[in-house]
Amino acid sequence: MQLDYGLKLETTQKLIMTPQLRQAIAILQLPSMELAALVGKELLENPVLEADVGENESENENGDELPAVPEPTVAEYDNQPEADGWIEYLLGGTQVSGGNQTGTAETTQAREVADAQTVSLQDYLEMQLHFAVFEPVHLTVGRYLIGCIDDNGYLCGTTAEAAARLGVAEACVTEVLTIIQTFDPLGVGARNLQECLLLQLAQQTPCCPEINLVTAIIAGHLDQVAGGRYKQIADKLHCTAHEVQQAVDIIRTLDPKPGRAFGGGQPGYITPDVTIERVNNDYVIHINDNHVPQLSINPYYRQIVRDADSDARKYVEGRINAAVWLIKSIEQRRRTLYNVTEAIIDLQRGFFDHGPRFLRPLTMKKVAEQVGVHESTVSRATANKYACTPHGVFGMNTFFTAGLQSTGGEDVSASRVKQELKELVIAENQSQPLSDQALSDLLNGKGIMVSRRTVAKYREELGIPASSRRKRH
Repeated sequence: MQLDYGLKLETTQKLIMTPQLRQAIAILQLPSMELAALVGKELLENPVLEADVGENESENENGDELPAVPEPTVAEYDNQPEADGWIEYLLGGTQVSGGNQTGTAETTQAREVADAQTVSLQDYLEMQLHFAVFEPVHLTVGRYLIGCIDDNGYLCGTTAEAAARLGVAEACVTEVLTIIQTFDPLGVGARNLQECLLLQLAQQTPCCPEINLVTAIIAGHLDQVAGGRYKQIADKLHCTAHEVQQAVDIIRTLDPKPGRAFGGGQPGYITPDVTIERVNNDYVIHINDNHVPQLSINPYYRQIVRDADSDARKYVEGRINAAVWLIKSIEQRRRTLYNVTEAIIDLQRGFFDHGPRFLRPLTMKKVAEQVGVHESTVSRATANKYACTPHGVFGMNTFFTAGLQSTGGEDVSASRVKQELKELVIAENQSQPLSDQALSDLLNGKGIMVSRRTVAKYREELGIPASSRRKRH
């Protein structure tokens, strides 16, 4: 056999991910706020783009033809793989009147609370320290100890280490720490969980008749409380299981992490990407892209394309191509998101008419078939996005849920099974809680075919403890 080499010309078809197509796919799956940030960045980097307060100018106005740009279509997406008033005042939560206010008082208040800068735990404790301590040495020790308190409110290190570090007597450090442990929030400055709970117990319920029993349980039986072994605790403390359970109820009102309510950043809140409103017997869809400015091409650069030399013309043409593609990709995202939401409303009509209890099993493939796109397009269009519905704000992925078969042959969504399970647990006799098998039998009696393992799985997802830990003595 003779081997040789040579050049050969062949014609083949390949799917190539161009940079423009990658950008269009990325824009499709961006939430509205991230899209607004992307548009702002493009406005800074691309000189031919400008934000238009009115409607977008036509790219072909006055007969000027822009360079031809391939139209991004749905098919191109489809072929790709896949506290009290005083505390509120201290935290800076006071309202400021004046200015042009729009919306209801509740909306304005919620916006102000969300935008308020929250105070850190250390700053809050130092402010209280200046009201409680006046000696310079005590102030120095107090600041050092507050700096050693972590975000959960616990003291890191020992009083001996602090005394050696500051060069003072350990009794002085202990005295200042005792003062700090009286500050708000209750339990701050504790060195372990037991001390944290005991500090809160002493300040919250000083006259509680079960104070001795609660103190004894906190001091030596927290591990058994976590395991629900109330009879063992009762035998050791020479009391009844009912008394132990009442004491545990008091312990559960205490906060094991008193510092977690404080933080240095702003609280996050959700901006829905889609608003669905009911008008008579129909639903109206609004795509919330108010944060995204309307884009247009600056007409000045059209003249440059016509009159400039070859180098400047080539650069401007490239910038115009990128700008036109960005504008069309944003519009394509809007149309795709609208069509997907419209299909979800049609397929989940019971949810929008009557509430989450009537959520039906739904897959992305079924929505994709109705819209006429690929399943991956639906996945990108609903990823990290939220919808404001007449029943509240839900993630777009909430409408896609697995299903179970009922005795009548109908599909029942997993969310409905969880709701039925939750209602059964709420209505059960707490002295004789229902086992997973009993819950499975009751659901089967309602026509929902579900096994004991599935009941245990859904129960854990709902955060419902097992029957042995739900039992009330």
